[in-house]
Amino acid sequence: MQKRDATPLPKLRIVHCFRSPVGGIFRHVRDLIDEQVKAGHEVGIICDSNTGGAFEEAMFKDLKPSLALGLHRLAMDRSIGPRDISVVWKLFREIKALNVDVLHSHGSKGGAYARIIGSLLRIGSKRPIRLYCPHGGSVHYDSGSMGGKLFFMLERLMERFTDRLIFVSNYERDGFFSKVGSAHCPDSLVYNGLTEPEFEPISTNKDAADFLYIGMMRDLKGVDLFLNALPMVAEKTGRKISAHLVGDGPDLEAYKSRARDLGTNVETTFHDPMPAREAFCLGQTLVVPSRAESMPYIVLEALAAKRTLIATNVGGIPEIFGPYANALVKPDDVNALASAMIGQIQNTRVNVESDKFATRIHEMFSASVMADSVMEAYQLTLKEGD
Repeated sequence: MQKRDATPLPKLRIVHCFRSPVGGIFRHVRDLIDEQVKAGHEVGIICDSNTGGAFEEAMFKDLKPSLALGLHRLAMDRSIGPRDISVVWKLFREIKALNVDVLHSHGSKGGAYARIIGSLLRIGSKRPIRLYCPHGGSVHYDSGSMGGKLFFMLERLMERFTDRLIFVSNYERDGFFSKVGSAHCPDSLVYNGLTEPEFEPISTNKDAADFLYIGMMRDLKGVDLFLNALPMVAEKTGRKISAHLVGDGPDLEAYKSRARDLGTNVETTFHDPMPAREAFCLGQTLVVPSRAESMPYIVLEALAAKRTLIATNVGGIPEIFGPYANALVKPDDVNALASAMIGQIQNTRVNVESDKFATRIHEMFSASVMADSVMEAYQLTLKEGD
């Protein structure tokens, strides 16, 4: 995909609002900010103050000099609650003082905050455009569950206060419209993107484990499936199997406890969050056992770096794999996952040539194209509001 040609935008004041500064959303925002600042725009961040650890704090430290509109962190609960009212009021006062042109929200909670505040600002003379990207979020809920029905009702309500929806995959777009309903505002498809240095191949350490997991420690990401598959692989191959797990999350302690019961033929090591390219050195084969995804950066990063990868057929992952999607594994199926891992150990699994994958990723998923597409969405939305 070639970089888009577009009429240069006037310098904009942009605030990105999201709840959790971890994982793919935080990565997406950081890349956008880098490109937007390079283009001369003034940018700020609003997010939760209670999420993240030393790894994320180091990233914020690097980001702060680029944030002309500042870094604003408040305690934001994951679920809906009475404290949301005071948070919205505090954020309203802070955003009003920033005189923003663009409120770009990410994830359901950040999306609700930003769109409510943007709408309140419209009562006065300032009319910031309100953009919302779900990043999966509520789309992952079962439409038949009570939680799903509540979230989809709220999404339908909030969509009325949205000037443009941005989706990071066709899967996310289709899921949103099928569960939430037809939109009353325009939408744009903008794939996540990587920077040029991320296409440099990475070699593994000499003592690299057989398998590697990188990501959030929660069941949605299938970490329990990964752990349960390890003793199956050990039994079938008749050898000791090693695995490294990198990340943090709500189910971390439960996974550590489960790992201690996997038997003597399985060796697991847990690591705090670290940059993906640093973690890639720890394992021969990266496993992405997710039950749900939108457009996972870890898959893009691994394929760009020419790492061997086992991933499940969920969300936007088939869009990344394209003509090679038959290499993906059935989701939420420990036997299918273990079978792929066994094939990798026994050299019976057919892997797509890494050069072909890297070329596809480079053509379709670059940070510059992502940023250009987002700026085009801003430009279209500003024109529609004139």
